[in-house]
Formats: sequence, structure tokens, C-alpha cells
Amino acid sequence: MKKALFDPKSFLAKVGTGRTIAEYRKNQQIFAQGDPADSLFYVQKGKVKRTVVSRHGKEAILAVIGPGDFFGEGCLAGQQRRMSTAVALTDCSIARVEKTAAIKVIRDQPRFSELLVSHLLSRNIRIEEDLVDLLFNSSEKRLARILLLLANFGKSGKPEQVIPKISQETLAEMVGTTRARVSFFMNKFRKLGFVTYDGGLEVHSSLLNVILHDEPLTIRQK
Repeated sequence: MKKALFDPKSFLAKVGTGRTIAEYRKNQQIFAQGDPADSLFYVQKGKVKRTVVSRHGKEAILAVIGPGDFFGEGCLAGQQRRMSTAVALTDCSIARVEKTAAIKVIRDQPRFSELLVSHLLSRNIRIEEDLVDLLFNSSEKRLARILLLLANFGKSGKPEQVIPKISQETLAEMVGTTRARVSFFMNKFRKLGFVTYDGGLEVHSSLLNVILHDEPLTIRQK
């Protein structure tokens, strides 16, 4: 009988040696900054927020990640302690692979390695885009981009029309502006037909024009 090809996503969807799957409630902590870095995580369902706190107590949001994303991979490169805190932004289902099991499957299964490398390259591109966005774009355009990313525009699969409820305080931290400005821009986007509120926040593809075609927005505030 012909041996079935290894499917990394099926591997991550099952409990086995060195790997578990856990359900996290909204706002539940997955790991904390300073915890031992001893495992790799993979998001099956939901969204996860990663934050870091400085020695002076200032908190910053590093990323919001969703289904199909890895996090905690620093342990594979010798990281001893977690450099950030991971919290469930929505109800989540997350696979945890112990470091030794992760290293073994990376060595033994090229398809798993390809999946992980693809994620790392995509994340590196995202970090560069975030830096360019922060340096050159106004806060309203940064907010537009974040809303599109939360709705999965630009990723494989169908965009999520209605994104999980996320506070304006969190959006302000991600954009690098104040809650008042986020509220102002969100009302503006709603009036322009870019977003709607109907039991959730719905992001329309027309918002892409602001980013892709650099369409002018009436109000310019930084």
C-alpha cells in the first residue's frame, strides 16, 4: 500500500506525542513575557494578540495573528524566555508542539519545514511593511491597513467580512495614535461606506483603494 503523504496541517490538528490542542477563552493568557520558551504554537481558530511591556511599564502590541499562523517559534532558535505575552483576542483553538517534538518534525518532514518557513518569510515581509507604514503613512491610513489585515485581505482564503470585536483602545495601540483619533477615523470610514456596524464590524473591499491606489482621504491627521 502506498504511504500517504505527510500533511502538516493534519499533524497540527491532532493530539500526539509532544503536541496538544487547547481551547482558550477571549482575553485568556496563553503565555507571559518572561515564561520559559519551550514550545511552538499554531492557531487553528481565532485570533491572538502579542504584546510586550518595557521595563518602565509601557505596553505595545507587536502583532495580531490568526488561523494558519505560528507563534512562539523563538524557542527553536535558542530563545530561553518569552519576549512577549500572547493573549486570546477571541475564543481560540491552538495547537502546542513541545520544542523537542517540533525540532524532530522539522528534521523528518520537509513539508512541515516548508509550512513553517513560508510563515516566517511572510511574517518578515509583514514586519517590513509595518515599518514602512509607520514611517510614511498617516494614522488614518495605518488604521485602514490594520482593519484590512484583521479581515484577512491579502491572505489566502476568503476575507472575513465581519471581524471579531476589537476595542478602539486596542486599535489605537496598534496604529500608534489616540483612541479619540481612532473613533474619529472609524466614524469617517463608516460615512464613506468603507465599514459598517451590524452586529459586528464589517470591512468592505472598497477600503483597499485607500491603500492600493493611495486615494486621498479628506482629513489628514497624524
